[in-house]
Amino acid sequence: METTFKFLKQLSKNNNKEWFDENRKTYEVCKSEFEAIVKSVIDKSATFDKGLAGLEAKKCMFRINRDVRFSKDKSPYKSNMGASINPGGKKDMGAGYYMHIEPGKCFLAGGIYMPQADVLAKIRQEIDYNAADFKKILNAKDFKLYFKELSPEDKLKTAPKGYPKDHLELSFLQNKHFIVMHHLKDSEVLEKNFPTYASKIFKAILPLNQFLRACID
Repeated sequence: METTFKFLKQLSKNNNKEWFDENRKTYEVCKSEFEAIVKSVIDKSATFDKGLAGLEAKKCMFRINRDVRFSKDKSPYKSNMGASINPGGKKDMGAGYYMHIEPGKCFLAGGIYMPQADVLAKIRQEIDYNAADFKKILNAKDFKLYFKELSPEDKLKTAPKGYPKDHLELSFLQNKHFIVMHHLKDSEVLEKNFPTYASKIFKAILPLNQFLRACID
């Protein structure tokens, strides 16, 4: 992954089409390098999350081109490589896993991000009914080893509609996303055993994903 890290660092300083075209061959090498890592993580993770069996790495990887239509930042390329490892690939909006490779900002994540309103309602209802099971997952030893809490991104300031402001589990019900993140050192990603390490972290996320999938199903 050293070639990939070097390329992404250079890209962040030369984010334009001319430079990218001149270095396209290097990008293709990096893309293949990342694809091999994603495939290895998928294969290892499929041993405990059977829904990932047979999943192609290409179907999980995001394009490096940015969608600039609604952004003030018109930089044409992302400065990272990412993959959404879900049973249905990157287009699957259910609970899954995410890998983000960016110099100085690498992380692994899991859960469900930006669920549709009906899905979010189902998750909140299940937490309301089975808070003990949900908290057991978040307090598990393996889970606590890698994650402190659910991401507070976009969290509501008050109770969601239909729930009292003094609800015992209000702090959970206020979440609009149900994701966890584990930040990585660049050196950890560069280790030969990184796919094994990544799959170990994903295994710790599995109970959360199973809970969320059960809510939806």
